[in-house]
Amino acid sequence: MADFPWFKNYDAGVPHTLEPYPNRTLLDQVYNTAGQRPGHTMMWFKGTVITYAQFREHLEGVARALAGLGMKKGDRVALMMPNIPQMLICQFAVWKAGGVAVPVNPLYGEAELVHTVKDSGAEIAIVMTPFYRLLKSVQGRAGVKTIIATSVKEYLAPLKRFLFGLLMEKKQGHHVELEAGDLWLQDAIRKYAGAPVPDVKLSQDDTGLILFSGGTTGTPKGVMISHGSIFKNGMQTRAWFSTLLTDWEDVTILLMPLFHIYGNIILVSTLLHARVPIVLVPNPRDVPDLLSTIRTTRPRFFPGIATLFIGLMNNPDVKSGKIDFRSMKMCVAAAAPLLPETKKSWEALTGGKLVEAYGLTESGIIAMGPILGKWKEGAVGLPTPDVEVKIVDILAGEKEMPTGETGEIAIRSPQIMQGYRNNPEATAEMLRGGWLYTGDVGHLDEDGYLFITSRKKELIKPSGHQVFPGEVEEVVARHPAVLEVGVAGVRDPEQGEAVKAWVVLKPDQRCTAEELQAFCKESLTAYKVPRYVEFREMLPKSLIGKVLRRVLQEEEEKKQQSGR
Repeated sequence: MADFPWFKNYDAGVPHTLEPYPNRTLLDQVYNTAGQRPGHTMMWFKGTVITYAQFREHLEGVARALAGLGMKKGDRVALMMPNIPQMLICQFAVWKAGGVAVPVNPLYGEAELVHTVKDSGAEIAIVMTPFYRLLKSVQGRAGVKTIIATSVKEYLAPLKRFLFGLLMEKKQGHHVELEAGDLWLQDAIRKYAGAPVPDVKLSQDDTGLILFSGGTTGTPKGVMISHGSIFKNGMQTRAWFSTLLTDWEDVTILLMPLFHIYGNIILVSTLLHARVPIVLVPNPRDVPDLLSTIRTTRPRFFPGIATLFIGLMNNPDVKSGKIDFRSMKMCVAAAAPLLPETKKSWEALTGGKLVEAYGLTESGIIAMGPILGKWKEGAVGLPTPDVEVKIVDILAGEKEMPTGETGEIAIRSPQIMQGYRNNPEATAEMLRGGWLYTGDVGHLDEDGYLFITSRKKELIKPSGHQVFPGEVEEVVARHPAVLEVGVAGVRDPEQGEAVKAWVVLKPDQRCTAEELQAFCKESLTAYKVPRYVEFREMLPKSLIGKVLRRVLQEEEEKKQQSGR
């Protein structure tokens, strides 16, 4: 690769390139580790330990069942589960049988679920019991022929399993009676236990996953990701973390959902390359359970998002010192902006490092802050090994912008997506000439640090000016009374489109719209200052914590149409 400016700011020991990459898949990585240390802990789930040897045995059992049910190479299998052992076991089993795994958000509504499953072409679906009825209600419309159900209690320790069945199974909607033709996962495994383990040859060019983009800017699109991309993403990120993360040892909490790029590829692939014990957390919004898990497992690596870190710091047990976070030597925030105040406060609380990361479903990790090196306020970090970044003119597209100038971020790397399933037009728009055009707007400084301003499609144009929501949000969030903020454009009779801020105040804090606007005027040009301010108790967010600007705009549009 060329001698890019960001290389000089890499932490010592982080390579500029990992070429040539080995011709292996993540499934190969699991088998290699199981051969080296079969008794090494791969996963921990509510007190149950699953070793690499056990994981290999379990995934082979599911792979036999899938092959016995008629699955062939290239077939898609929908996986509708939170972060429970079966989610990873079934994903790797699908790969062992030669298929493509399609992780599905289990909290989708009917329309979203039908679109996702039907678009993927999955005819087999494996679902955790609380979501069985929803899947069953759309089975015909989604094109699913075979439904396999699994219960969270299958991987609970005996006492916990007994108590769960006694006290919570029916109460929390986990108990279901399967309809004729549907299967329990464990019954399917037993039925085909005598069959040979499928031995389907996978190449790095084969599609391994179809992940659906977050849908924050429209209908989710199925992103096809090759086994090579999955493997390389993990190698790159593990190399970046190697300055502080100790292979085999550093217990890591995995709470980001496995239907999302952050949880599934960026973290799972990285952690399996590092071969560290993975602690599965099925519901990070269950704060008492999360805090109990932290207390029990004492994680060294804690990846999350900024809103999670803010929420934990405001928890009474954490503030009083009842929960100790000092075991955490490294933390990563991705998927949503990390404010400087959050970084500083979290590092003071844990004594460890917190860095920001930036990536897309279509690319995996693009940039990350150096673990030990220079931090620049407002930057998402430096392009990671083998990732080349350029900034192009928003309107002209191909014209490269000078250092420091704002434009659309484009990347070239060996781990970008294969394309969008069933959507050649969107694929051609995003993949051009070997580059992936992200739709994000930002700039590179003279040291190679990348700064994100906004989404290109989220530009606000009051009276013809250009305003990036992220820039306004960053200023509003600096007000001492503000806890959270979302900014978007709304229809306005005078400006055509105006800037509006939706604000959540910190507990026991007071602030008026006029005070907030005056505060913004100190840092922003007049046309960027929010013309409208609405105070709310909460903001709509995706499951990974992103503020859904599109939802705020839709709510505002409905209010305007109703005359309120």
